[in-house]
Amino acid sequence: MSTIFVVDDSDTNLAMAEEALEDHFDVMTLPSAEKMFALLEKITPNLILLDIEMPEMDGFEAMERLKASASWASIPVIFLTGTINASIEERCLKLGAVGVVSKPFSAKILLERINAVIK
Repeated sequence: MSTIFVVDDSDTNLAMAEEALEDHFDVMTLPSAEKMFALLEKITPNLILLDIEMPEMDGFEAMERLKASASWASIPVIFLTGTINASIEERCLKLGAVGVVSKPFSAKILLERINAVIK
């Protein structure tokens, strides 16, 4: 079973994502980018769902750090955001994301986006 990290500072969003994905994937929910990097030392997921707006380290900074690492650069990332517009989506894609999903998200759309990446 494929492993997905869901990184979001909202307990509600983490619970919604886990509920939507747990029947299809091994889901690991993480409340911060710092916790994600600590877990990456032990586990390499098949995909990361990464919130943009988080305290301490936002999703953009976390993505830059992922892409700068030879060990983690190839992990596909889909950004999650409550604020989506063309400039944010363009920045996400330029940083190397494979997609952007707006919050609150539809479980069906989220699954389709993930399934398009993890085959």
